[in-house]
Amino acid sequence: MARQRAGWWVWVVAMAALSGCASTHAPDKGHFVERTVTVEERQSRYQVFVPRAAQAQRGSLPVVLFLHGSGERGSDGRRQTTAGLGPHLRAHARDFPALVVLPQVPEDQEWSGINNRIALAALDATLAEFGADPSRQYLTGMSMGGYGSWNIALEHPGRFAAIVPVCGAVLAPRAVRATLFVESVAGQADPYAAMAARLKATPIWMFHGALDDVVLPEDDRQLKVAFDAAGASDVRYTEYPQGNHNAWDATYADAAMWDWMFVQRR
Repeated sequence: MARQRAGWWVWVVAMAALSGCASTHAPDKGHFVERTVTVEERQSRYQVFVPRAAQAQRGSLPVVLFLHGSGERGSDGRRQTTAGLGPHLRAHARDFPALVVLPQVPEDQEWSGINNRIALAALDATLAEFGADPSRQYLTGMSMGGYGSWNIALEHPGRFAAIVPVCGAVLAPRAVRATLFVESVAGQADPYAAMAARLKATPIWMFHGALDDVVLPEDDRQLKVAFDAAGASDVRYTEYPQGNHNAWDATYADAAMWDWMFVQRR
């Protein structure tokens, strides 16, 4: 019996040692952390994706601000990670090289006004906390967040090193969604030319599905023409011939897009 107990303890110690080794040498990977920010007395939760070895890269980390679509609105502080960029980050948690800030818009609201100020406050807090490189700030959004990307970029034209609006537009897509539009050019006779004039120095890559019947691709087509006419330095447009409204999965899976984005600097 004593010999059996001794053998059992040897096995326990061996398993503990192996477990410790496995824990110590397990490959690191990126992860989400929840944070809160208060703007104009409104507290809002947001998520930050922190890449592996972030501490060792302080001062050089790029940071992406991601604006979700209509389906991820709420106040839970998590739904904005369930579509678009969030799933891509989970699938590439071991190798995605940047911080990502994921704020959230409350139900029945748009990316405008205080919601944009909250998004930028969350971005500022992330820059400070994790030591991101201020010259490598990027902005992307999908659908409602594509509109939001234009709204924020036009309000802060010198801030972002690159912008990637996905299946967004300029004008309201449907009469039932009259609140969804690019606000700062709404009163212009030619809103496309106005946007191009103000953002022509910013690298931009737009993506849209040709078969999108939720937000039609026509606005992005007109924007590309306007940017070309304005002599934009680097404005690209990719239209997926068989793509529907979900252009985000293909866009965020596109390694060429990320390579292009991360070499841009302010």
